[in-house]
Amino acid sequence: MGAVSSGKRRLKRKMRVRKRVKGSSEKPRLCVFRSGKHIYAQLIDDTTGQTLTAASSLSKDLASEIGKNGGNKKGAAIVGKAIGAAILAKGITKIAFDRNGFLYHGRLESLSNAARESGLQF
Repeated sequence: MGAVSSGKRRLKRKMRVRKRVKGSSEKPRLCVFRSGKHIYAQLIDDTTGQTLTAASSLSKDLASEIGKNGGNKKGAAIVGKAIGAAILAKGITKIAFDRNGFLYHGRLESLSNAARESGLQF
């Protein structure tokens, strides 16, 4: 019996989360992915399968503000504010948060708190 990699464990957690979290046109799903150096967030309507808006630490409009902080909590908070503003600009206030199998602490918590502060309801 071999050891299971952390990536496979995350994918198992992701499947457990995705069974319950569904995005609709009234309440789309905010999906967050984090890599070692960057963090990405996108708003998805699962009924049509379309991405409504997205923001990441690699976005050109956020690059000057983030700098080298793409992989830490400060950069995640900036991305959270940006995605929150973009979602509110579309007239959406309620969302379903998809942590994508990642544990809810650190960068994910920072991003979601910044999105909440901008006026979103999870």
